[in-house]
Amino acid sequence: MKILILGAGQVGGTLAEQLVKETSEAFDITVVDLDEARLRDLRTRLDIQTIAGWASHPSVLRQAGVEDAEMLVAVTGSDEVNMVACQVSYSMFRTPTKIARVRNAAYVNEKSLFADEHMPVDVFINPEQVVTDHVRLLLEHPGAQLVLDFADGKVQLVAVRTYAGSPLVGHELRDLRQQLPNVNTRVAAIFRGGKPVPPSGATKIEANDEVFFIAAAGHINSVMAELRHTEPAFKRVTIAGGGNIGERLAAAIEPFFNVKVIEVDQPRSEQLATSLASAVVLHGNATNQEQLRSAVDGCDVFCALTNDDEVNIMSSLMAKRFGARRVMTLINKPAYVDLIQGGDIDVTISPQQSTTSSLLTQVRRGDVARVHSLRRGAAEALEAVARGDRNSSKIVGRPVKSLKLPPGVTIGAIVRGDEVLVAYEDVAVEQDDHLIMFLTDKKYVAKVERLFAVGITFF
Repeated sequence: MKILILGAGQVGGTLAEQLVKETSEAFDITVVDLDEARLRDLRTRLDIQTIAGWASHPSVLRQAGVEDAEMLVAVTGSDEVNMVACQVSYSMFRTPTKIARVRNAAYVNEKSLFADEHMPVDVFINPEQVVTDHVRLLLEHPGAQLVLDFADGKVQLVAVRTYAGSPLVGHELRDLRQQLPNVNTRVAAIFRGGKPVPPSGATKIEANDEVFFIAAAGHINSVMAELRHTEPAFKRVTIAGGGNIGERLAAAIEPFFNVKVIEVDQPRSEQLATSLASAVVLHGNATNQEQLRSAVDGCDVFCALTNDDEVNIMSSLMAKRFGARRVMTLINKPAYVDLIQGGDIDVTISPQQSTTSSLLTQVRRGDVARVHSLRRGAAEALEAVARGDRNSSKIVGRPVKSLKLPPGVTIGAIVRGDEVLVAYEDVAVEQDDHLIMFLTDKKYVAKVERLFAVGITFF
């Protein structure tokens, strides 16, 4: 598959790097950007082609090989450049699939704009909305490190970190089923000291394990209570940063939480105070100790969502010291994530990782409905649809225990219509089932894709 990536920033660079890592797949990748230094860095580290130039210019796209490209991914810092690049690639070169990062609500809210007869964008990615949805799910499940939706929200994959004194620490995984006889759940993966531990009924849970489990959305909190004790629901949320992400999050959660927003820019503060219905907007600096102490007084969760990593980290550390129960921190630079890992910051949020997950869904072969890139791209959770019949498919009509899964691949759940089946070994896969899988090593993605390929007899 020939893919053109327009924009060599965090999102474009991360996507290129993750696709290159999938060595078993034949991706021919070209990255276009104006910044020659960024392109040189990518070219040094990755086996890709790069073109320096304006991403929406026909001559630059032609030089990059758009005439033969199966997919164009426009993720430059400009909505307008991204949309025009999609228009040019469609009008002049008939590129089959066009994906654009579009941030401005003035465009996003006009759904009828994105059609072949107007603005031919097949898939548009809104990073601010992706991050907002991510944080909102975490607020709904106190104690979770990660919450991911699958099958239109019917199933969720949740990551929690255990601690000494957790109910199941020191117990085997099979005890979880005994403790929750009426809840269908399955542990999809365990990471201990950063390394995967194959989960089985006899696996013992240890303190500080990172446990990924899958269950129907309505059962998530019951399972979490067994792994971490029940935590009180969040009620008060303080957001540092009233930019696009901060405003979106405040607007999304203010009907359900008491929300404060602290914003350093006076005109922006005034605009937020007008646009938000019930959130309290404070004009102040999130790194000013007295102003921050006042803003986080009595809050359950502090979300640092400014566009400055250093401000986010420093304000989060101070908020924790001032009594915030939980802190969530937006971080763009991967190097900073390593520095704060295991410290006072409870959850780190990576906009480019979330956005890359959305993009990976589009490049997967076979019928893949959703992809989530995990653990800085080393692992992956995906939702694939079983097609064909017993003659044309390697999985349809066969029980889970007979499927020839690659190492480290776990089927956590099967969604059949509105029914959620936890994928125990005797469950047989049926046509149109949605299988939720966890891959501890994404180098096996291509093997999973081949497992879901449909033979020619189906057609």
